[in-house]
Amino acid sequence: MELQDVFVLYEDRLKQVEQKIRELFENQIPSIPEIGSYILASGGKRVRPLFHLISADMSGYKGTADIAIAGIIETIHTASLLHDDVVDMADIRRGNPAANSVWGNQIVVLVGDFLYSNALRNAVMQRNQSIMEALSLATTRMTEGELLQLNRVGDPNITEKEYHDIISAKTGALIAAACRTGAILGGLVNQQVDALTSFGLKTGVVFQMADDILDYRADEKELGKRLCKDLEEGKITLPLLYLFKAARQKEVSRVKQILSNGTLLEHLPEVLHLLKKYNAIETSFEKACLLLQEAHEELSGFPDSREKEAILALSSYSLHREK
Repeated sequence: MELQDVFVLYEDRLKQVEQKIRELFENQIPSIPEIGSYILASGGKRVRPLFHLISADMSGYKGTADIAIAGIIETIHTASLLHDDVVDMADIRRGNPAANSVWGNQIVVLVGDFLYSNALRNAVMQRNQSIMEALSLATTRMTEGELLQLNRVGDPNITEKEYHDIISAKTGALIAAACRTGAILGGLVNQQVDALTSFGLKTGVVFQMADDILDYRADEKELGKRLCKDLEEGKITLPLLYLFKAARQKEVSRVKQILSNGTLLEHLPEVLHLLKKYNAIETSFEKACLLLQEAHEELSGFPDSREKEAILALSSYSLHREK
């Protein structure tokens, strides 16, 4: 199954999810729905809600709560993006001015707070303790991941394990929760719930690895942000970690000096040359491919079905996307 087939298959239900997201932005304070409309107009694949919908289908769920939970999941994701852009002082999101550059940091942070709390309030209304635990844990882990990353900004001595811990929390946790809550809705046994959760976590890590790789090699207009922006912000991601492993000590020291001195923009061609010289980007992609295979193996105990084909196609997109 191709990715476009998945979106065609779920087109009507994703429209229902979109309406749920709009409802979560409804408020008498004008800035909240205004920012909500602005964000929704900028688009987005709605990947996380889709993981939830397919997981629920694959688990045999036949009700309507999956639409509400999918909306909650995307709203949590949106809140995290609002906060991230403030922390990163970002000026572009999906090719448009970031919300904080339009409304200012104070309003955007508070709207992000509102979205988190309103999403979790609506999760409580589902009256399912296991689902509430999964979503609240994911929200906690996402914040932990951002704090871990912030604490290591500009630190060229970060390890691959620390990098993995950061992206598992900031990106993997919510996709894991999307899959887990779908499995819970379907009433699967614990072993199957855990398998779908692990699948979601590994897929989420692959998604972030791909994003980090795209930061070095994607088309800037397609990506919707400046290339090498993560590196400019001092975020040490997988390609650079593999460069440090492969390059000569003198070259590693040189790159670390550039990062420590904050002169990346001036010396960016030099860093990009070394990344190419030592195939660091290709090595990062190979690592992500192996993890994607592991993710798919987590679903080996599930029978073949249209839903399984769909979720595997969506998982593969996490790595092979162009933006």
